Amino acid sequence: MTASGSVCTPARPCGAEEASTIEGTGLAARRAVTTPPPVTIPDNPAAPATDRRWLWRLPLLLWLGWTGWRYLADADYWSIFSGIIFGSHEFGHLFFAPFGELLTVAGGSLMQLLVPVGAAALLFARRDYYGTAVAGCWLSFSLSNLAVYIGDAVAQELPLVSFSPDGGEHDWYYLLDRFNLLSYDLHIAMLTRRVAFAVLALSFLGGLWVTLRAVPRPTADPVAPTQNRV
Repeated sequence: MTASGSVCTPARPCGAEEASTIEGTGLAARRAVTTPPPVTIPDNPAAPATDRRWLWRLPLLLWLGWTGWRYLADADYWSIFSGIIFGSHEFGHLFFAPFGELLTVAGGSLMQLLVPVGAAALLFARRDYYGTAVAGCWLSFSLSNLAVYIGDAVAQELPLVSFSPDGGEHDWYYLLDRFNLLSYDLHIAMLTRRVAFAVLALSFLGGLWVTLRAVPRPTADPVAPTQNRV
């Protein structure tokens, strides 16, 4: 039995409560002593949850940047994207054929730009920012390819591929001649190449930023908090 009159039992050991006297009343007030909950420390707190996709994203992005630079520097450079660009270009002629001669001719160049733009828009809407950067690099490749085609409008040295039995006409000779811009073919080609470089730079830097954010960084071991005893 304690001084406060309570009986000590196994279910209610002595010392579980503290007795104090309320001034002026002589009554004892009891305050329960609470024990703080135990602190749980993870087994390996220094190992953060990381996204390992950066291991393949970084090499792919570096290859895309190198490929884009080669497209800008070498008019004859070919990569797997060259076949994709050519296919979308030829599909554009067929797709826009019902809309008149002007769109039929311009449709090839339009489609080879619309396909990567559409891919970038779709990926951006899904918040796949790395995929958006890849599609941006693809758009840069297509613009570089288009710049070569525009610059050949007067010289017409490039071998042409056409579904027409007579071989067809150079797309950009027709387009620039229609709008009396043939004398500006090289200037328009240079402007297109500069746009291609800007798109490549923005896409590469954006993809690099997204990729490097997922690279794990070393963290210090957390210090266990000091438990205050009552």
